[in-house]
Parts: sequence; structure tokens; C-alpha cells
Amino acid sequence: MIVNCKKIVSLLLLLISSVTASANFSYNARCMEAYNAIFSLKLNEARALIREEKQQNPQNGITVLLDSYVDFFTVLTSDSKNEYEKLKARRSARIDALDGNDKSSPYYLFSQAEVYMQCGLLKGKFGDYMSSANDLKKARNMLRDNMKKYPDFLPSLKSIALIDVVFGALPSSMKSVASFLGMKGNIQTGVNQLEKLRLQIGNTKYSFFKDEVIFFLCYMDIDVLHNKDNYAKLSGYLADMDDKSLLRGYLQGYVASKTAHNDEAIKHLEKLPKGGPYTPLPAVNYLLGNAKLCRMDSDANVFLARYINEYKGMNFIKDSYLKLAYFYLLRGDEAKYQYYLKLVRARGYTVDEKDKQALKEANDSRPDVDLLKARLYFDGGYYAKALAELKDEKVNSFKIPRDKMEFYYRLGRVYERLNKQDEAVANYQKTINMGKGATYYYAANAALSIGSIYEKRRDNKRAASYYKQAIDMKNHEYEKSIEMQAEEGLDRVGK
Repeated sequence: MIVNCKKIVSLLLLLISSVTASANFSYNARCMEAYNAIFSLKLNEARALIREEKQQNPQNGITVLLDSYVDFFTVLTSDSKNEYEKLKARRSARIDALDGNDKSSPYYLFSQAEVYMQCGLLKGKFGDYMSSANDLKKARNMLRDNMKKYPDFLPSLKSIALIDVVFGALPSSMKSVASFLGMKGNIQTGVNQLEKLRLQIGNTKYSFFKDEVIFFLCYMDIDVLHNKDNYAKLSGYLADMDDKSLLRGYLQGYVASKTAHNDEAIKHLEKLPKGGPYTPLPAVNYLLGNAKLCRMDSDANVFLARYINEYKGMNFIKDSYLKLAYFYLLRGDEAKYQYYLKLVRARGYTVDEKDKQALKEANDSRPDVDLLKARLYFDGGYYAKALAELKDEKVNSFKIPRDKMEFYYRLGRVYERLNKQDEAVANYQKTINMGKGATYYYAANAALSIGSIYEKRRDNKRAASYYKQAIDMKNHEYEKSIEMQAEEGLDRVGK
């Protein structure tokens, strides 16, 4: 009887060990294909490949990670609150599933950290800041532990660098929360690490992560560092991505539009693949409508209206209605201008700064048409056309103080981009003198711009003085964004 018990125990131990051994993290060919499909925004194709892998290798923990990637990009492309809630609800089950997998794999801690990080990034996007910080803290701790155990596992560096940027980019009002949680970051350190990793990862077995590194680098450079002069560099990075990728084409258009290469933006966005295997991407219509408006194209309204009709999220609806109002104002259609102004007030949300600004503009005095044209031409990088709208104007020809300060501000912006820095500073200073107590963003952004000009001249004392002026101005449009950029400037000049 004792012998039989021993045999049973041995058999049970053998069965348990065989089940444990079957749990694994295998980034095999099918999983890599699913990952590549995700970064081409072929999410349904990715889902099918993940289902197939689960059927063939039900213990492969990489499928759990890939499911999280699919949900992450589903939320990013749709801005859907419902999809966001689904992702949050699935997080704990995914962590549990990964925690029960092969603890000896470098993907064990990494995959859990990725789930926490992806959820944390989206929580930040939807305003759940404390929970976002907690998730990102868990992710960073896991990634650091993973780096100690597996120092040659390069994917950990990607995510550590990204979290470093996120916490470095927090506005001062949020840094106290992060500090309470023991979380600090540095934007430039994180970006430098991503730049280094982009070169380092290409000739390794982790080279399939390169598109993800490029994706984050583009957004960091444009949305966090606010670089306007890196179009050629970022375009070179994007050239390395799959030329059939919707994400690559979108990023090409996004980078071009944000760096004032408007014609290139329109070219990239108009030739994007649509339908079929590709995930709907309403943001393309928003970008394209704005780019065409800056070029004064006659069909800009088509794409702005399409964005409003197809988009199911909360951002840029008011802004799109305002752009439609301006489209018709520039064409002298008073009835449609007034119609769309009413829709700015009645529809959409005020979560994003652009939508807050759109509502304020809709409730403000009618814009001066010449200043509006100069603004749009400037945003598209058509600096000569913008200057032509301004050069024959006289400040006293404008009837309200807002337009007078905007006139000087627009001149400063154009001269700065035309490398006429002294003229830029002179007009920015006039903007500050007129508008430092106003609720418009012109004066604060003018101070920020002068700070940047002096920083480039390595006059750190003057740069710091203007960055501090930008921070000291309160209760104006885009206050958080301008304050954050000024704080970053102060960090760079060491003041």
C-alpha cells in the first residue's frame, strides 16, 4: 500500500511538473506576425493570429501580452471610453495569468510591467492620474528588477525610458503626487535612452521591437519636447518601418503637420491605406481637415465633418466645429459661420485644451480675417504668406485689444521661424507688455518663445528670466502646457 502511495505521489509530481514546464513565453513566428500586425494597425488580423496561437499553444504567455497591446491600440485609435473601461477591467486577470507563467523567463516580469504600463498610460490619458501613477510605478519597479536579472534583455530599456519621459513631463501640479509615490523622471534622459536603443536593438533578436521604439520616439519628440526642427530626422526613422503600415503613414502625416511641413502632411495622409484589414482611424480626417484648412483648400470642410461623424471619443469635437466655422467665415458664408459657432457651444466636451480654447473662441468676438489667415498660414509653415497678411497692417487699425496683441504675437511667430530673431523678440516683447494680465495665451507664449531664443543664444540668465515670466502669468489659455514647457526650459538652463 505504501509503495502504491509513493507511485501515486510520483505520478502527481510528474503531472504537475509537466504542466508547469508547458507554461512558457514564446515569441515565435506567429506571435511576431501578430505583433507586426498590431503596429500596422491591422488589429483584426492580430486578433485572429492570437486566437490561433492560443489554440496551438494555450500556455504561451505572450498571447496575454499581445491581447493587452491590441486593447491598448484599440483605445488609442478610437479614444473610446467604453474600450478604455474594458481594458481596465481585464488588467487584473491578465496580471494573474502572467504571474502563473514561467518565472525563469525575462518575459515574466517584462510582460506584467507592459500590462501595467499600457493601462497606466491610458489612465493618464483619461484623467485618472493617481491610479495611472500607481500602475506606472509598479511597471517601473518590475522593469528595474528585470534589468538586474537579465541586463541584456533590451525590451526592458524601452519601457523604462518611456516611463522616465512620462514622469519627467508631468506639470508641477502633478509632480508632487509623483514625488509622494517616489516617482521621478527626466525627459531628456528617457529620450536619449530611446535614441540609443533604436540603434542598438536593430541587429539583435529583439529587432522586431524597433517599430515600437520609433513610435514612442516620434510622439516624445513632437508632443513632449515640442521640437519643430526634427522633421528630416524623424522621417528617416519612419522610413525604417513597414511601408504598408497604417501607423507608419499616420505618423509621417502627424510629424509633418506638427513640424510645419503641411504639403507633405497632406500627401502622406491622402495616400494612407483604408478599409480592408486596417483599423478605422478617425484622427486621419482631423489632421487632414486641419492641414487643408491651413492651405486654404476648398475641401477642408469635408474631412472635418467626416471626423465629427466617424469619431466616437471625446476630443477635438468642439475644435472641429470651430474650424468648420472658420472655413465658412473665410469664404464669406455668414449663415454657416454662425451655424457652426452654435455647434461649438452645444456639442462636444472640454476635456482637451484645444476644445477648451475652441469654446472660448466661439464665445469671444469675431476674429479678424487677416489675422486668422496669418494664423492658419503660419500653422501650415507658409511663412511668406503669413507675413504677407500682416505686413501691410497697422496695429491701430485693429479695434479691440485682443487683436492688437495678437498682431504683435503673430509677427513675432513669423519672424522667429524666418530666423529674424531680433524682430521676433521685439514683437514678442510688445505682446507681453500689452497682454501679460489678459486671459489670452499670447503673452505667456511670447515669454516662452523669447526664453527659447535666448536659450539657443546660450544667454541662460535672460532665458531663465523669460521662462519665469511665462510661469508667473496665470489664468490664461493653455496655461498648463506653457507652464510645463517653461519649467522644462528652466531645468535645461539650470535655473
